[in-house]
Amino acid sequence: MLEKQFHCAVEVTVDLIGGKWKPVILAHLKEGVRRYGELRRLMPTTSEKMLVQQLRELEGDGLVRRTAYDTVPLQVEYDLTEEGWSLVPVLTALYEWGEKRAERTGLTFVNVAQ
Repeated sequence: MLEKQFHCAVEVTVDLIGGKWKPVILAHLKEGVRRYGELRRLMPTTSEKMLVQQLRELEGDGLVRRTAYDTVPLQVEYDLTEEGWSLVPVLTALYEWGEKRAERTGLTFVNVAQ
């Protein structure tokens, strides 16, 4: 297998957290441990298949930890690993920029009940 080659440090970050949903998942997990169902409610416009795929990729990249409890029904929780926590300043900067952009352009956010 060929090792990935990068030409810029930003490529490394985007390779791990790029796309529409990974930064959103990470932003929710920086607020604390979340059950799978909570993430689904917080992200109502993503499909279950996409959420599962993105969570698996984040877990495979060592940014998210999945904990399954031996209960009926199965209870699964997700939280950030130490490597995932190292992204918090990046996620915070993205959040703050998005807030300011929304203010400048008149965007509003849909409130999702937690």
